[in-house]
Amino acid sequence: MNTDKIIPVNREHLLLMQVLCWLAPGIVMTRKGILAMLAVNELHPERVWWLTLIAVAVVVCFSLMFNNFIIRYTNRILSFPERKKSLFAFFDLKGYILIIFMIGLGISLKYIPGMPVEFFAGFYPGLGLALSIAGIRYLVSWCQAVKNKV
Repeated sequence: MNTDKIIPVNREHLLLMQVLCWLAPGIVMTRKGILAMLAVNELHPERVWWLTLIAVAVVVCFSLMFNNFIIRYTNRILSFPERKKSLFAFFDLKGYILIIFMIGLGISLKYIPGMPVEFFAGFYPGLGLALSIAGIRYLVSWCQAVKNKV
């Protein structure tokens, strides 16, 4: 079965799909993390400094990890021999499995009883910013692809 016939789009649009898939959840998670940080600040303002350091460490770690994805998927998309591919070709099967796992893990973390708000205040802003940075890097790749008329 040729899946390229399912909503065919130009390669550049696949990069835009990457922008949406990384930037949108990044903004949402950053917002939730900042709200959690504000809640912690009301009760324990002395902890905000440490939570900020944790958020910075999370940004650095996840940005390094996401860097491999950005390079791999940008190169994959731009190296398609066909001008048009299916809208769903912006990830390969392994990428979809990883995304489903990450979403499932994120949802399950939210429902663990007794999870302290400090966890969300330190982790969410860091992960959200790392996702947002990845989305912005895909946006830069898209701008370069459009400029070079890939």
